[in-house]
Amino acid sequence: MTSLLRPDGPAKLTGTATYAADAQVPDVLYAALVTATVPNGRVVAVDKPDTPGVVAVIDHTNVGTLTQLPSPPLGHSMIPLQTTEVHYDGQPVAVVLAETLEQAQHAATLVSVTYSDTSPPPIFGQTAQIAPGSGLFKAPTDKKGDVDAGLASADKTVHGTYTTADRHHSPIEPSATIAWWEGDQLTVHTSTQSSQLAQTALAGLFQIPREHVRVVCAYVGGGFGSKGYVWPHLILAAAAAKVSGRAVKLVMTRAQMFSLAGHQPITSQTVTLGATADGKLTAIRHLSVNAAARVDAFVESTTGATTWLYDSPNIETDLKVEALDKPQPTPMRAPAEGPGLFPLESAMDELAVELGIDPVELRMRNDASVDPLTGKPFSSRKLVECLTEGAARFGWADREPHMRDGDWQIGWGMAVATFGAYRAPSAARVRVDSDGHVVVESDMQEIGSGLPAMVQIIAAETLGCDPSDVEVRHGDSSYPPHTGTFGSLSSGSLSAAVQNAASSVMEKLQAQPGDSLADLVDAAGLEFVESEGSWAPDQGGEDYSIKSFGAVFAEVRVDADLGLVRVPRIVGVYSAGRIINQVAAHSQMTGGIIWGYGQALLERSVMEPRLGRFLSRNLAGYVVPVNADIGDIDVSFVEEDDRIASPSGARGIGELGACGVGPAIANAVFHATGRRVRSLPIRIHDLL
Repeated sequence: MTSLLRPDGPAKLTGTATYAADAQVPDVLYAALVTATVPNGRVVAVDKPDTPGVVAVIDHTNVGTLTQLPSPPLGHSMIPLQTTEVHYDGQPVAVVLAETLEQAQHAATLVSVTYSDTSPPPIFGQTAQIAPGSGLFKAPTDKKGDVDAGLASADKTVHGTYTTADRHHSPIEPSATIAWWEGDQLTVHTSTQSSQLAQTALAGLFQIPREHVRVVCAYVGGGFGSKGYVWPHLILAAAAAKVSGRAVKLVMTRAQMFSLAGHQPITSQTVTLGATADGKLTAIRHLSVNAAARVDAFVESTTGATTWLYDSPNIETDLKVEALDKPQPTPMRAPAEGPGLFPLESAMDELAVELGIDPVELRMRNDASVDPLTGKPFSSRKLVECLTEGAARFGWADREPHMRDGDWQIGWGMAVATFGAYRAPSAARVRVDSDGHVVVESDMQEIGSGLPAMVQIIAAETLGCDPSDVEVRHGDSSYPPHTGTFGSLSSGSLSAAVQNAASSVMEKLQAQPGDSLADLVDAAGLEFVESEGSWAPDQGGEDYSIKSFGAVFAEVRVDADLGLVRVPRIVGVYSAGRIINQVAAHSQMTGGIIWGYGQALLERSVMEPRLGRFLSRNLAGYVVPVNADIGDIDVSFVEEDDRIASPSGARGIGELGACGVGPAIANAVFHATGRRVRSLPIRIHDLL
């Protein structure tokens, strides 16, 4: 495994990395949003103030008509300011443009909006029941065999309902856009996880050719899914720039990020398992309900992993969406499997207790040799190796029924991690200059995961040069397209595109490994040789089930009198294809584990039921982990090279690390206290 320091590190450490709001554009107007203070209803009137510095107040009367688009690519398919309807608290109802940011923000507080037809929204509670009158969307059911018959034949069954909370992404960098028009040419500097989605959406909204939209975003100060789709700030900045005829800069406030950039939705999930006395599963049933905005049916596909993780002759999953008057959810690290593994892996732990079988052993007995639902072979699956290695590194064999250290109750818990290995089209351009300097260009974003270093490694090993010879240029839609930096798809997809482009350069030069590329370019009498390469998942990959796996072991200490939970150590071992850059992968998985710690013990957005709004829209009321919360984290990978998933052998890992941590901690809390907590986050009062 290679370990390469990140080339983007110095720029970030010295402050020279340019984020969306850092771009310097002349004659720019500053925008401030006016947002709805009711969860539903209609805008009757917008009273616009006449204050110094204000150039315009844009609302539904003067914004112009935009073309309707679906979600995705939009976060909400309801485009702001196109109608008078209000669908959620915090929805933009006007935009103030002024010469300075302070003037815009002050004027926004003076805009008075009158509403009509408001009524209290139905609110999703911690229950399996559907809120009356909320409206309901049902996703397709996955089914294999006869679950009722499988449960009837079981020696032991477990059944429980588990809930996860509304959670928010809270990136350090708020979403921001600077937009301007030159005729029918639109340029935007925006914080996005996909320039391609942004470019496509803007072209569609304004009905202009796609090539007339340029999207620039080299660096993203954290996204975690909140910048994957196209949200109102991008649309409104571009629309305001068109109306005003000047460049417009719109930066979201922290509070607005809680309403206008998505969130992970609250879920209620019921899992039923049946097994023989020796621990073989006879049936799995997983039913899930998530809340979403009434305007779009966002499905949090929490049941996916249940269909591929364990061998069972009978499997049934079902998804429902509760439609409410609240902001729209969106994918959040880790979508689907992150909240979906909590009930499944908690239920597996409960089953292990009922059967008197070690939790690790129970999972090994039910390991699947092929995808249980589809029967397809796995492209690669080393879950048993992860379980074995993880148990050894953690010292699982020393686990005792009751463990204590003074006032601290000690618990050891574990869970399996898994995440779908998403892949998507990607392209890159590779150029070798006559002095040996290599340039790689691709429209990908550096979001904190270390993609530039990965590109350096793949280009260097294909060309036979040193990684330091490779310059990576990224984050501009004028470069070859990359689908997006989300879904853990970049490592496998982008590495394959870079490899393809670099191989094409080698073919043009008729180069062999070890040849001096500079000499070959010079001998050809050229200043440079370049090629563009691309990669997309082929039909052959559809014959396989392509997933990543892992095993997570956690130790907790619970104060018997105070109910405080501490996590002194976590061990994670992962099966994730080829690890291209060891140091970056270790960092990614460590961050993911900390993310999972937040899900388990801290993160919860509370919705006020009368006003239909999130109560705490800042990082004082929405609590995330800090350094003092985190103990020792031991991350490692089993050796793997998955050439079915990608020509480079890699699968993405960005979200895998956030999976399995919540249930591992919850299972450890049960081992320590004997209390089975079926709702995340686990709070002090749950243990008193």
